[in-house]
Amino acid sequence: MSTRLAALPGNLRGAILMSLSALLFATEALFIRWLNDRGVPTTTQLFVRSLGQLVWVAPLILMAGTNVFRTRRGGMHLLRGLCSTATWGLYFLSFAYLNLATATVLSFTNVMFTTMLAGPLLGERVDRARWAGTVAGLLGVAVMLRPGADIPLAGALVALGAAFAWCGITLTSRSLSRTERTETVLAWVGLVTTACTLPFAVAGWTPLNLGDVAILAVFGLFTPGIIWLVTEALRAGEASAVAPFQYLRLVVIAAVGWVLWGEVPDGWTWLGAVVILSGAVVITVSEARRK
Repeated sequence: MSTRLAALPGNLRGAILMSLSALLFATEALFIRWLNDRGVPTTTQLFVRSLGQLVWVAPLILMAGTNVFRTRRGGMHLLRGLCSTATWGLYFLSFAYLNLATATVLSFTNVMFTTMLAGPLLGERVDRARWAGTVAGLLGVAVMLRPGADIPLAGALVALGAAFAWCGITLTSRSLSRTERTETVLAWVGLVTTACTLPFAVAGWTPLNLGDVAILAVFGLFTPGIIWLVTEALRAGEASAVAPFQYLRLVVIAAVGWVLWGEVPDGWTWLGAVVILSGAVVITVSEARRK
């Protein structure tokens, strides 16, 4: 199977890998909803995800030893880890307030926040297409959260907070990529997020049955695969051709949410979702071409 995949044209191979990452991302959201329904605390879910990420980078740490943590930019690594902790904590929590499709759509606004901050924080030139996509995305949020909407305001704010923190991951990663090795970035983020989530997991601990433990184990071990698939997809194909396939996760999440939980967003919510998604795709393709 891997040989056949390697023989495919780069863009096609990248599209397949990015689509798989979208499917895995959607599966993560479904696991979150499932674990919420089973009464597993969000703090426990978050700690297990962080621990799973650390398990994935453990071979790098074993091979390189403590040298993998050697850096002159410890403060930026700490900030990267804190942004990751905040992002996933708020993202997980958003599924306790919102239906699957709405929480997923609002998470796409991270690219709009990144566009607005890339100029002043990183000195990047933001072109018209990226600004147009940002404005479209913000209009889409306004449509979804219009007066009289059924979307809980608290849930929307949590989801938008996760998206804002997500842009912190993007911006700090861009900064670190200029000087740091990938394995150093991964090792630091695994260490920081696990250390940050452990106290919350202990404070919010509730007894788990064997079924919950088994589900959490699977959940923690497969979620880091998302990053690997995205990385390999972008390595295989052109970013402008491959990156938009990440948004396929909305289709999967909306379909499963409807079939399993009967979640059907209203027409206005879907209209806002289409506008946000369109803006996100425009920004993603424009940024990929710029690189």
